[in-house]
Amino acid sequence: VSDTDIKELEDVFGLNGQVEHKLNFLKKNVSKDIKLVLIAHSIGCYITLEMMKRASELQVLRSVLLFPTIERMAQSPQGKLMTPLLCKLRYVLYMPVYLLSFLPEGVKASLVRFALRGMKSCDESSITTSVNLFSVDCIANILYMASQEMMKVVERDSTTIKQNLKKLIFYYGTGDSWCPQHYYDEIKMDFPDGDIRLCEKGLRHAFVLDASKEMAAMITDWLRDDLTKL
Repeated sequence: VSDTDIKELEDVFGLNGQVEHKLNFLKKNVSKDIKLVLIAHSIGCYITLEMMKRASELQVLRSVLLFPTIERMAQSPQGKLMTPLLCKLRYVLYMPVYLLSFLPEGVKASLVRFALRGMKSCDESSITTSVNLFSVDCIANILYMASQEMMKVVERDSTTIKQNLKKLIFYYGTGDSWCPQHYYDEIKMDFPDGDIRLCEKGLRHAFVLDASKEMAAMITDWLRDDLTKL
């Protein structure tokens, strides 16, 4: 909350509040004539499209939208599973998280490692970051925003996509339960001239857990031509 000047923005941890928070950050910290490359993942892709819609004056050179949850979230396989929990039962989770928050940091890290034990390789920074999930405030904010996502991320904003198509790169997964492959097929059909890609590497939606370097290398390759022209 202290990170924004938008005093009237009471719902800063909601979906709309996060869009306005990012726009406010750019307004405060980035000169208007600076060209921007926006890289977003999951719900960040929805936020990015909203930013481009609300602030068309932004000098966006390219937006890279990774595993984009920009439509029908509650209807996705994972959404059907999570929506009842997020919208009706999320308060039930607060007490166990509160109790777990009293565990020593080393024990918390061990629990995270145990939860991620099935991965071939796991970035150590993911362990450190995941320990924050033992905070009731953190979990409450996450679940609150996620519940809004299920209710508000319904129709794809095809108008904004059409207006900014040449600036956008979409990257969909083949086994993504938040934005299944038929979402890719449909947007590819609607925007045949768009740069809309399907992952051929089998990367998971939460690629940050075990493939962040691989993803970074791909994005660098995608943006090389754009950046060399500056």
